[in-house]
Amino acid sequence: MPSVEENIPIGNLSIPQGAIVRSAADLGELVRQRRHRLALKQVDVAGLGGTGNRFVIELERGKPTVQLQKVLDVLNLLGLEVVVRPKAGGQA
Repeated sequence: MPSVEENIPIGNLSIPQGAIVRSAADLGELVRQRRHRLALKQVDVAGLGGTGNRFVIELERGKPTVQLQKVLDVLNLLGLEVVVRPKAGGQA
């Protein structure tokens, strides 16, 4: 499960302020949680994102070989973004 630092309410939703993602499974879980909060089905996300339902299923299951651009497109669709920063403590 991704480590979440703080939640920010947006309308009647509460989204993670800073979720630390260390695996494809972590990212998939965040996507699934966000989709549920938005009351969308996997097929809805696939249709709105111009991708196949199979892709959304694989993303949420944490398949490590999904296409990066499609992942970024789905994140954008769900109102999420990727922020890359140095690790706390500055060590790799």
